Amino acid sequence: MASHPDAYTIPIVDLSRFTGCGSTSDNADSENFVTELRRILHDYGFFYLTGHGVDPALIADVLAAAKRFFALPTPEKLAIDMVNSPHFRGYTRPGNEYTRGEKDWREQLDINTEGAAVPWDHNTPAWKRLLGPNQWPEGQPELRPLLLAYQAEVTRVAVTILKAIAIALGQDENVFQDIYTPLPTQLLKIIRYPGRDITGSDQGVGAHKDGGLVTVLLQDRVDGLRVRTDDGVWLGAPPIPGTFVVNTGELLELATNGFIRADIHDVIAPPQGVERFSVAFFLGARLDATMPVIDLPDALKTEHRGIAVDPLNPLFREVGRNHLKSRLRSHPDVARRHHADLLDSGDGTTSILDHSPAQAPVAADIRF
Repeated sequence: MASHPDAYTIPIVDLSRFTGCGSTSDNADSENFVTELRRILHDYGFFYLTGHGVDPALIADVLAAAKRFFALPTPEKLAIDMVNSPHFRGYTRPGNEYTRGEKDWREQLDINTEGAAVPWDHNTPAWKRLLGPNQWPEGQPELRPLLLAYQAEVTRVAVTILKAIAIALGQDENVFQDIYTPLPTQLLKIIRYPGRDITGSDQGVGAHKDGGLVTVLLQDRVDGLRVRTDDGVWLGAPPIPGTFVVNTGELLELATNGFIRADIHDVIAPPQGVERFSVAFFLGARLDATMPVIDLPDALKTEHRGIAVDPLNPLFREVGRNHLKSRLRSHPDVARRHHADLLDSGDGTTSILDHSPAQAPVAADIRF
């Protein structure tokens, strides 16, 4: 399972060894899979995934539809601009999302679990503002059923991975079930990275950790993804046909006291004249859940590393609070338009609205 071809340094994991879908799978192989996965989770936190069972035709259709979406005239895309959604759904122009206060040079369409908006006031838990409908382009009606079908499939994959992770941690496979059922967060992004001749920057996405449970990333043909090891070494993660790249998020770091680390990663913008496409799916817990601490077996407790401390990115066990924090930081235009009451300069006296329009809020600017 943990093969290391010369061209790649990140392990390759065959999920069919766990699910029994492969012709050679048996109980012994599944047990070996779990043992190897445990080491990968501790040492890497990132891996390529094969044997996932997602129809290649669905994958091809999603990538083709994503490219058609980004080829739409700009006014059609801006008709579903995220700034119009208090739920952080819709289209984002290049340079309008931020990582650690710096612009990310990619355009994207964000969808999440479909639902109805709920009324809120100052007495309502702030995370409920995230609940609501997605925005869909009128000129591409096929996009909605296609992306929702893909969202369902990668949710299945992510939940299966989460069950394997639970067993690798010495737990029942359903140990996490109570925090993601009946309604997890299912954030899906179709993404286009323009070339550096357009962006003037090499930051496709700045260095960061993912905030959820498990990320399932589909890459097209152009590389750019990098993963940073605990030693500060950057590993390239170029596309491998037929695979997803999977990584664990901050919620699992919290649940395991750092035995599983949410690794830092980024994306380098493609060269001049080149564009990069990807589809990222982030499985998160229910927004009303609180992340528990898993009672690890003694042998694993000796290897936990504690929670990484980042003054610019405090971690909250309250899932909704953690997710809303991330959205407010990443999309300051949405935050200012719809959620100004949650933003603060840090001393309780100056609103983030008084800051420069180019400045993105950081953790200290959020009060809720």
